[in-house]
Amino acid sequence: MGPRPTHRHSRPTVSVITPAYNAARYIEDTLESAIGQTFTDFELLIVDDGSTDQTPQIAKRYVARDPRVHLVHQGNRGIAAARNTALARARGRYLALLDSDDLWFPNYLEEQLNILRARPDLAILSANALNFGGPMDGEPLLAKSGHRNIRMVSLMRLVQFEDCMSIQAIFRRDVPAVIGTFDESLRRCEDYDFWLRAAFAGFQIAVNPKPLGLYRRRPDSLSAEEAVMLDAMRRPLIKLRPACVDMPEVIAAIDRQLADVAERGLVARARTALVCGDMTNLVAHFSALAQETGASRYRLAEWLTGHAPITIRLAYRCKRGFGHLVRTGRRAYEPMRTFWAGGGL
Repeated sequence: MGPRPTHRHSRPTVSVITPAYNAARYIEDTLESAIGQTFTDFELLIVDDGSTDQTPQIAKRYVARDPRVHLVHQGNRGIAAARNTALARARGRYLALLDSDDLWFPNYLEEQLNILRARPDLAILSANALNFGGPMDGEPLLAKSGHRNIRMVSLMRLVQFEDCMSIQAIFRRDVPAVIGTFDESLRRCEDYDFWLRAAFAGFQIAVNPKPLGLYRRRPDSLSAEEAVMLDAMRRPLIKLRPACVDMPEVIAAIDRQLADVAERGLVARARTALVCGDMTNLVAHFSALAQETGASRYRLAEWLTGHAPITIRLAYRCKRGFGHLVRTGRRAYEPMRTFWAGGGL
């Protein structure tokens, strides 16, 4: 089905928001997945966030060929600011997030809108996706729920499980009208902050467990990047905590999650030091983990690193090799073949 001609003064049903910074390697596939949707009444707002590669040139080609596609340029201000620029121009009744390296299956908008129209109580609807690239390639991004029905996501669940929903989400335009736009002071985890604020404000959030797209895992993603992301995850929780003074259970959950995230960040840094052969920093990270958690396993790891570093490195290599074999053995489908076949699961 070709694009529906859209008069510039008409109001589309959906505004698709795609921030892009130096995304030339991936953005063409992303835009193809958007304009190939079975539901066609949308506008696609690409915000070039000061790219220095061919991203704007690629986007301009799509603007020229499809009247639904629009391109905005701005200096590099981060993904939150880019999304806010698009939000300020969006005319749709629904707002959908599509990052410049992810892909939608052709039925993404149609299926998500069918649910939202049937459930006027829902304000935000995320969808599952398949990991695309990396060690988890082809596996669902979100944990299987054990049933096919959509599942509700409470404030408590968001606090306890920061990855309980994906960025491939669609929401009603009254959500940012009430809670405000994305926090531009956050260069990472701005989406997590947005979901937390929406849940705290009382908006109903749900997840469609059916994979409706591909979530790209960059091949250059390292443990060091994981540590930075975990550090960034703490800020939305710290922001939320004062507002929950009358919610002791949520406060307790936030404190537990902050401690858990801190531990995971130290573990990620230890893993990076181990891979790089930096035994001095590895000892320091294990020492910090032992002090933070009181766990004897970190004391043992600290001692082994100082006295038998070969043992630590050999154990890590064996663990990685075994994990790769397990993941490879249970991979049951090829996500790109699924995508181009026009399906979903």
